[in-house]
Amino acid sequence: MAGQGDVALVTGATAGVGRACAIAFMRAGYRVVLAGRRAELLDSAVTEAGVDRDAALCVPCDVSDPQAVDALFAAIKERFGRLDVVFNNAGTSVLGTPIGDLSFADWRKVMSVNVDGAFLVARAAFIQMREQDPQGGRIINNGSISAHVPRPGSVAYTASKHAITGLTRSISLDGRACNIACGQIDIGNAASDMTAKMPQGVPQPDGSVRAEPVMDAAHVASSVLHMAGLPLDANVQFMTVMATSMPYIGRG
Repeated sequence: MAGQGDVALVTGATAGVGRACAIAFMRAGYRVVLAGRRAELLDSAVTEAGVDRDAALCVPCDVSDPQAVDALFAAIKERFGRLDVVFNNAGTSVLGTPIGDLSFADWRKVMSVNVDGAFLVARAAFIQMREQDPQGGRIINNGSISAHVPRPGSVAYTASKHAITGLTRSISLDGRACNIACGQIDIGNAASDMTAKMPQGVPQPDGSVRAEPVMDAAHVASSVLHMAGLPLDANVQFMTVMATSMPYIGRG
């Protein structure tokens, strides 16, 4: 079983789901690398976790920058010597914009983080896990229920999350030869800055605006911990965790 003393990387660890998961990993006894754009928020997550700071490494990183990702993984190797789990979580969105009104710059903004960034982190993790001794590890990609069905005006975000599903399946296949497992968690309406407007009302496919329930991000963290804690000969390939009454099942 994974857990105590294993090394976990969480990207997008400054807020929301990423922060909740980083704190959960630290409290579960993992040595945790926190990556994100804002150094002060990474540091405050370690303080909030209340763990020995020697067991945490905060690395400011823009995952869409190949050199920044290379520097992140060099820092992980220097500090801990190996990597056991990655929660490939960093992401951004441009919501509420129909495709006809979406600029190419906004399209690229989403793709550069959600797809390019996820690829760069997964590739670097795969290389580290393939080369280390003992070999292997686990990559958990953050998908979304948008990896299954879109919201109105979400073409870039939805396309990026469909791409994550292809990334997950391909890593799972490529990883078999070197004991690398890969799974995906698809999250619906976890409380964060991104979902702050949902209890007040968000656009629906029928043109109405309705309030949607949200759930505590801690429930996502416990789900990610479950996936991470499995032995490498077992894998949660896909998991969906969501606010029970959100309008996802039957959407459309």
